[in-house]
Amino acid sequence: MEKEILEKINKFTRREFSEDELYVFSVILCDNEIDRDRERFSDNALNTLKTLFIGKTGIFDHDPSTSNQTARIFDTELLTDDSRTTRNGEPYKYLKASAYMVRTEENKNLIAEIDGGIKKEVSISCSAGKKTCSVCGRDRTSEGCSHIRGKSYNGRMCHTVLDDISDAYEWSFVAVPAQVNAGVTKKYTEEAEEKSASSADTDSNEELRREIVRMAFFRGGCNAVQEAERSVKGMGTKELIGLKKAYERLLEHKGIEVQLIPETSREAAEQFKI
Repeated sequence: MEKEILEKINKFTRREFSEDELYVFSVILCDNEIDRDRERFSDNALNTLKTLFIGKTGIFDHDPSTSNQTARIFDTELLTDDSRTTRNGEPYKYLKASAYMVRTEENKNLIAEIDGGIKKEVSISCSAGKKTCSVCGRDRTSEGCSHIRGKSYNGRMCHTVLDDISDAYEWSFVAVPAQVNAGVTKKYTEEAEEKSASSADTDSNEELRREIVRMAFFRGGCNAVQEAERSVKGMGTKELIGLKKAYERLLEHKGIEVQLIPETSREAAEQFKI
C-alpha cells in the first residue's frame, strides 16, 4: 500500500495504522446515468458529491445507527468512461470512492463477503435542492411539471436532473440500488496494482460476458443463452459493451429490470454462467 494512501486514511484515525491492520477497497457511489427512479445527477452535482463524500461513513440499508457503521471513505475521484454513453446521450461519468475498514475479528466475514462479491451494491443518501425536468427545465419541487418521468418526448426519456447538492449523509450496502452501476469495484492491494492492463481487461471482459449471458437467459431462455455464449467468445471490450447495451434495450422494451428478476430465475441463469 502506498504511503500516500496510509497518510490519507490516518487523517481520520486517532492513531497511525499500519497496512496490515487495514482493509481498503473501491466503490462506485453514483454516476450520471438515468437510474431506476428516472433520475440522474448533473455534472455539477457529481463534482459537489466528490468533495462531500470524503470522510462519510458506510452503513447497511440506510439505517443510521452506530452499530451499523462498517467503513469510511478517505478519497474520491470523478472519472469519465469514453467508451460509454448514457441513455441521455452524454459521456458516462461516475464517482469512485476509496474506503477503509480496520481489520477485526468481528468484520472478517464482511471482508470475505466483499471479496466474494456478496456485499457489492451500494446506494447513497444526499440532499438535492434542485430537481429539474429534463424536458422543460422547470424545477419539479418549486414549480411543478406536467411531463411524466419515464415517458419519451421527441425521442428522449423524460427524467429528473438532480442538482444543487447541499449535503451527503452516508452510503449503504443494499440489495437493490437505485443506480444499477453503483457498487464495490475492486479491493485495493499491491498485487492488484501490479497486474498488467491486459489482465484488467480480461477480468472486465469476463464480467461483461457473464452479464450478457445472464441477460440472454431473461430474454429468451436456454436457447438464447447458448447463442449468446457462442457470440461472446473472442469479442473485445467495445464489442461486448455494444452487445450488452443491445440486450439492455431489448429487456427495457419488454419492461424487464434485470436486477429485479426473481431469485429463482437468477439461479436458473447461473447454470449457464461462463
